[in-house]
Amino acid sequence: MRRAGVLVPLATLALTACIPHVDRPAGYGNPPQRPYRSPPRRDDPPRPRENMPREVTPRDDRPPQDIPGRDTGEVTTLPAPRPAWEARPVSADAKTIPDTTYVVRPGDTLSRVVDRSGASLEAIARANDLESPYSIRTGHRLQIPGGRYHQVRRGETGIAIARAYGVEWSRIVAANALVEPYVLRADQRIQIPGEPSGGTSSASERARAFTLDIDDILTGGEPALASNQAPARPIATPRRVLPSNAVVTAPARLASGGFLWPVDGKVVKRFGHGASGERNDGIKIAVPVSTPIHAAADGVVAYVGDGIAALGGLVIIKHGGGWTSVYGHASKLLVQRGQSVKRGQTIALSGDTGFADRPELHFELRKGRTPVDPTSQLPRT
Repeated sequence: MRRAGVLVPLATLALTACIPHVDRPAGYGNPPQRPYRSPPRRDDPPRPRENMPREVTPRDDRPPQDIPGRDTGEVTTLPAPRPAWEARPVSADAKTIPDTTYVVRPGDTLSRVVDRSGASLEAIARANDLESPYSIRTGHRLQIPGGRYHQVRRGETGIAIARAYGVEWSRIVAANALVEPYVLRADQRIQIPGEPSGGTSSASERARAFTLDIDDILTGGEPALASNQAPARPIATPRRVLPSNAVVTAPARLASGGFLWPVDGKVVKRFGHGASGERNDGIKIAVPVSTPIHAAADGVVAYVGDGIAALGGLVIIKHGGGWTSVYGHASKLLVQRGQSVKRGQTIALSGDTGFADRPELHFELRKGRTPVDPTSQLPRT
């Protein structure tokens, strides 16, 4: 009599043959046992599904805990403060000004013109072809571009500003020609595109009109710095927690060695447009639940949480040189925002959270704001 479990199914051998094998850095090992997760409380709100990709098929109707080999869909995180855009809400108190002409007075600086006109320094500089250090002379006629201008307070984020006005943050970035590293300054004025709502929508309705995505976190997730405030130094371990108002900056450059595969598994969805027309900004790698997910390169953690419903448990790491890596569908998050991580370090455990089709990892690489096919940067197998 053969003991149960000794025979290996042929399907498993076939799948194993498809798994890419790469050099494993220190830290790789056998996946740990699945952590216990308590069942969801009855009063938990339902998971939002309005942004589910069109190609995702309906999930099994059985309770997740009754489906063999499936996660409960919950994300386990370390104790941490709320994201800065939730901890520091914004009042939509922008002032609308008309297009005007300002004649420079004796003793005026461009900053003084900004205060008197209500427009932003950058908008005035662009409208008048001024370059830093923005020299102006008495009698100079400056064009003041009209529009809605919001004065940034210390600790406010681009995401919170966009939510307050119900406008996509990417539109605000474009309207103000913001560039990397996208950190706002306290007392800076930024232009809010579009027309005022005229009081027809509430703050909660405007907030609901805003949908968070990866680009928003990368370009609008850091709180505004005061003039005498320096960015926070990266933390070494997840036991120390940075406050929400601490600004986290990326390393100066990408460390040598390039990127490595974050998990060993089969790529089940490629980068780019799918058969039904939807775009995938990364790749999907099928792996068992609770497989260790490893940092693709040295860097600093920019985001940890589950604020993007489609991606579930999510970690974003900035690597320097404009490079960012993204890890989605995790069931357990093991790092903190602002933590310094090393290439190959375990940062999370895999799962099927968010709108995953199966236990898998959603993995992206971005150069600046542009998604890059990860397979073009990873070791070939």
